[in-house]
Amino acid sequence: MEQHVIQYQTVHFNLNGKDVERTVDVRASLTDMLRNDFRMTSVKKGCEVGECGACNVIIDGECFNSCIYLAVWAEGKRIRTLESLLGPNGELSDIQQAFLEETAVQCGFCTPGFLMTAVEILESGRLYTDAELRKLLSGHLCRCTGYENILRAVKKTMYRRLGQPLPAES
Repeated sequence: MEQHVIQYQTVHFNLNGKDVERTVDVRASLTDMLRNDFRMTSVKKGCEVGECGACNVIIDGECFNSCIYLAVWAEGKRIRTLESLLGPNGELSDIQQAFLEETAVQCGFCTPGFLMTAVEILESGRLYTDAELRKLLSGHLCRCTGYENILRAVKKTMYRRLGQPLPAES
């Protein structure tokens, strides 16, 4: 008779600025660990195959689909979730505020993933064209918004952060 052995490993990492550790099943996804062990409910379980972007988190400055990233790979990493964007008194970040201003949120399921990708884009300090922004945001699926308001919110925040006037809509 075949014997199944479940292995566990302790993982040490930085989550939203705080050093943490957790013992996890070596088969567990980062999504499951963040949601179940740390209650990071902004990390959404969508497709669970890396196609929809709802589970996006920033790992060492780069966005990843946490559903196809093993929890044990978090060892020694700096991980940021949407929860890291709020100010000390719960105030929204500039990109979150822009999503509200531009009505870039409808049901909201995809929003945390979009916001984390937007953070990666904005923290690059680069000025992107609309075509480049569309490509950078293309790893996300949204059934509600039609994407234009999301693009507008990211573009508006990018121009604000770079201290440049937003070009007139053509």
